[in-house]
Amino acid sequence: MYQYAASLTKLIEQFARLPGIGPKTAQRLAFYVLNMPKNQVEEFAGALVEVKNTITTCPICCNLTDVVPCRICSDEGRERSLICVVEEAKDVLAIEKTREFKGLYHVLQGSISPMEGRGPDDLKIKELLKRIGQDEVKEIILATNPDIEGETTALYLAKLLKPMGIKTTRIAHGLPVGGDLEYADTATLTRAMMGRHEIT
Repeated sequence: MYQYAASLTKLIEQFARLPGIGPKTAQRLAFYVLNMPKNQVEEFAGALVEVKNTITTCPICCNLTDVVPCRICSDEGRERSLICVVEEAKDVLAIEKTREFKGLYHVLQGSISPMEGRGPDDLKIKELLKRIGQDEVKEIILATNPDIEGETTALYLAKLLKPMGIKTTRIAHGLPVGGDLEYADTATLTRAMMGRHEIT
């Protein structure tokens, strides 16, 4: 039976390991790379290595960054008594695009999902509680995704934060249920942020 050259097969296998990439798409991508000019392939490979070597996690907010602390945490113009809690680093960018939020962020790096074997201890919740204990935080905005995992995470955090006497709000559901912040348009995110409510 005919098989591709070992190096091409290896490239197809590597693409197939990416989320949402099936065997046929992996094969198409591999052949696309094969047909690219060598200098573009080197730039592509260099970008992959560079991102692994330079991107780290901010020790304060747990966001992805290439400087420590990250640019948002080190920005003295931000409202330091206000923390917006999101699931992923991409959610920070989505909210920043609205230009409405002037506080700080905390990235949980996921959500509670028993089906995927992810519990509270797998998230950056301890780091959030530590920040609250050290800083004068007046409000926590829970901006997790409006799906089952996001709602579960928001309710869990609300129960943890209630005894601490900190105002805890949830962004309004201007976002579609089951959707991701990453794909929401700026106007919808702005309305959701402005319409947040306190969780009781």
